[in-house]
Order: sequence, then structure tokens, then C-alpha cells
Amino acid sequence: MGRYKKGNGIPRYSSAKIGKALAFLFAALLIAPAVLQAADILVIEVKDAITPPIASFILEKIEDAVESQKHAIIIQMDTPGGLDTAMRDIVQKEMSAPLPVIVYVSPQGARAASAGAIITLASDIAAMAPGTNIGAAHPVSIGGGTGEEQGEGKTMAEKVTNDAVAYVRSIAHERGRNEQWAQDAVVKSISTPAQDALKLGVIDIVAPNMDDLLKQIDGKTIKKNGRTYELNTRDATLVFEPMGFRYRLLAVISNPNIAYILMLIGLAGIFFELSSPGAILPGVIGGISLILAFFAFQTLPVNFAGIALILLAIIMFIAEIKVPSFGMLTVGGVVSMLLGSVLLFRNQELYEQVSLSIILPVTLLFTAFFVTVLYLVIKIHRQSSVSGRQGIIGEKARVYSWTEEGKGKVFCHGEYWNAKGPATLAPGDEVEVVELEGLELVVKASPR
Repeated sequence: MGRYKKGNGIPRYSSAKIGKALAFLFAALLIAPAVLQAADILVIEVKDAITPPIASFILEKIEDAVESQKHAIIIQMDTPGGLDTAMRDIVQKEMSAPLPVIVYVSPQGARAASAGAIITLASDIAAMAPGTNIGAAHPVSIGGGTGEEQGEGKTMAEKVTNDAVAYVRSIAHERGRNEQWAQDAVVKSISTPAQDALKLGVIDIVAPNMDDLLKQIDGKTIKKNGRTYELNTRDATLVFEPMGFRYRLLAVISNPNIAYILMLIGLAGIFFELSSPGAILPGVIGGISLILAFFAFQTLPVNFAGIALILLAIIMFIAEIKVPSFGMLTVGGVVSMLLGSVLLFRNQELYEQVSLSIILPVTLLFTAFFVTVLYLVIKIHRQSSVSGRQGIIGEKARVYSWTEEGKGKVFCHGEYWNAKGPATLAPGDEVEVVELEGLELVVKASPR
């Protein structure tokens, strides 16, 4: 018992006892939050190609996990690959983040191909579900080259490949994973199923579901950036963070099919606005669509020959109005648009191409739009004039008053006109306008 002196009935403990009690209380306050934080793990899902919007989403969520002091972050991934620049941003964040980053290739049937394979290699713990695969990380040039070109193109492809090899080997070495497999994934484009990847030391865990993953990584120790992290995940509380509307919108726009449609809508809107100035709405929609399409083109392997062919198709459609080609320019425009659509994103990776199921109906719809507009324009041009001198000649009129000198007034086009003609006309007779002289009509009796 602590010593105290009698006095006011209030015990007085020694300063040493009070100091120990305060130290114990302070230590308890420090330990309590750590225990709570150990149960919070942030989970995000990436089920798309690795593009700048996807990279921004992952980077933002890793920052959020750090700021909210989460125990770890799990990236549940299913991706066909993506852009090198976006992938490198994610890898840098993974390796420098002050918390464990776990990549889980899931669900069954998912894949971590190309850029996804390198992101998985760079994680602190790499896990896969049964029935998934990883690999095929050979770099593909932005113009669609495969490395088989001759001369300068081949040299550039070799430089890109060698750079990628050095990059993945350094990542695999840092994470203690199979460096030779990482090199083969880039050079030979090998792809490995989950169980084989585990045996080869490419990944750390094969887990059929999230609960099993948490059980297997519980108690694991991770050394990272001079610090040691011990995972406490058996009874963890998972905090799922879905992708927000802004990132979903940007990811959708970066889809080659959507970018292709946006470009055509933009071109159609601008064409309609230029052909009918003052309509405003088509120009506004066209301008917005083109801007969004150009944003998408920054994240996609655009082939400018494809864009040139599509623009040529539109020029042919417009020229059909001016040149009597008997439909040949329209046929040429359709062929040019089809070829341009196929070549627009010429790349070996399917996720960076426009689907033929999109190209054919959209091209036909776009062609039908232009043909319809051209038909209406030609139809209007062939109609007789409804104003001016040509618009009134040949019109019917009725005599209002008439003199023996062959002059008087007639009612035509809702107006009373001065007129001259045969002296035999009388009020009420129907006449036909044959000429306009100044502001006076020349008329003749209408055939009965």
C-alpha cells in the first residue's frame, strides 16, 4: 500500500507511485488504438485495364489507407494489363507505402496479365485464387509493334524489352521472388496458373476466398523500407471502398469502344453544326464528345492512320453534296470509315482494340446518318423556290380589279399586287403569273 499522511482524510501517495501509475496509463492509451487499428483492412477492387484513371484510384486509396491508419490494404485484381506509365506509378506507390500492400488475384477465372503481373510481383504479399493465372508481360509499343520490325524499329523494341526485363528483375529481387520467371514473363510472354506460380516462388499464397487469405497471412512479418510490420488479420474487419463515380467515368471513357463512339459523335455533331450554323446543341454535344475522346486517346495506343481514314470518310460524305459522283464518294466514305475503325487502335492486346461487334453497327449507323442528311439537303435543293422572283413565277392569282387598258390588281401569295395582262380579264378571274417586272406582275388567263 502507498504511504499517506493523516490530515483531511485524503490519502497522499508517494511521487514514485504516482509516476508509475501515469506511465502505465500512458502506455495503455498508446497500445489501445494499435489493437483497434489491427482489425481494419482496406479492400479495393480493380477489374479493368490498368489506365491512368485506374492508377489514380489505386494511389488515392493507398493514401487514404495510410491517413486513416489502416492495418493494410488489399487490392483484389482482375486485369488484362495496361499502360506502362500507369503501371509504374502503382508499383512505386506499392513499394514506398508505409503499410503492407497485398495484391489478391481473384475471383476464380481472373488474371493478372502484362502490367497486372508486375503489380502483383511488386506487392508485399502476392496471393492468387485457384483457377487464376499470371504473366504475359511482354511490352507492346504504343503503335502496335511486336518487336519483329527491322532496323531502327527493332532496335527501339529491344531497348524497351531490355528496360522491362531489368525493371521486373529488380522488383522480384527486392520482394524475394523468382527473378528468372519474371524475366521469362517479359521476354517469352509466359503465363502461369496459380498453383504453379506458388511452387515457382512467384507468389506467396493461394487462397480460394478472402477469409482464407486473411487466415493464411495472419502473423506474417513484412520488412519494408527499414520497418517491420506484423500482420494481425485473423479477426480483421474489412472495409470495402468501391470506385467513385469520377473514376468510373474516366475508366469508361478510356475504353477503346467508348472512345471510338465518342469520336464519331463528336465529328457528327461538328459536321451538323457547320452545315446548319445556329443549331448550337449539335455543336455543344460534338465539342464535348471530341474533348472526351481526345482525353481517352492520351491513354490508348492510337494509330493516326486510322484517324486520318475516318476524317477522309467524312470529307467524302460532305463532298457528295457538291460533286455529282452518283454515290461513289459515299461508297468510298463507307470503306474508308470501316478501314479507319479497324486500324484506329491497332495493337496485339485485345483490350486496346475496338470490337468488331461495335465497329460494324456504329459504322452503318454513322453512314446512315450522313446519307440521310445528304438526301435531305439534295431534296431541299431540288425544290422550287418559295421566295423572290423564281418563287412567284408560275403561281396562281385572282383578279381583284381590272381596266380596259389591261392593268389592275391581283391577289397573290396573300398580298395585293399591281399587274398587267390581257384586256379581256375581269374581277374574279383566275390568272397565272408569267413574269415579274420590278414590283408589277405580268399575268395571263389560267387555262380552264
